[in-house]
Amino acid sequence: MIEAPHFSAAGAKKKNVRLPETLFDGTVNEDVMHRAVVTFLSNQRQGTHATKTRRFVTGGNQKPWRQKGTGRARQGSTRAPHWRHGGIVFGPQPRSYRLGIPKKVRQLAKKSALNARARESALFVVDALVYEKPRTKVLAELLDKLGVADRKVLLLTAGDTHAANVYLSGRNLPRVQVMRFADATAYEILWADAVLVELAALGQESPTTEAPDA
Repeated sequence: MIEAPHFSAAGAKKKNVRLPETLFDGTVNEDVMHRAVVTFLSNQRQGTHATKTRRFVTGGNQKPWRQKGTGRARQGSTRAPHWRHGGIVFGPQPRSYRLGIPKKVRQLAKKSALNARARESALFVVDALVYEKPRTKVLAELLDKLGVADRKVLLLTAGDTHAANVYLSGRNLPRVQVMRFADATAYEILWADAVLVELAALGQESPTTEAPDA
């Protein structure tokens, strides 16, 4: 059974919480995580790069000199690829970099990333963050109490009605990314140095009484 540090919404230390075995069974498949990251980054590419071949370069309509009698090699156009300012040969053209990945492989990659962060003691569980309005200062204080204020932090919410205010609270923090637990991919989890997960996102309820660790 894997455990993770548990904190209140105000940053108070609580008793460690046991992580659900369905997600945290110690599996860390590096090959699958690599494939998921490559697929994610490839799918971010727009593929709008384009170079001009000789047919699209302006000019070069006439021969630069006559065919014979000059002592120079025959040339048909100054926009040929071997001329300066000529067309590009085999240059990049618009294309799609889209890659596919099976659903089960994607799920295994996310599971492996979560287990990797838990193994490194970089995964923290916090109680539900209920903000009636955006509170960047309060969220920054929480990160400072957890000792992760100077690290890249991924905050995974349960996706309830208060998730929008949590997102707005973390939007102004340059090293903080807030998203729903269900929307997180292996890339975001591996990008972060520390992962904060709301207890409800793991399908657990906050205990009514817990004694803090000595």
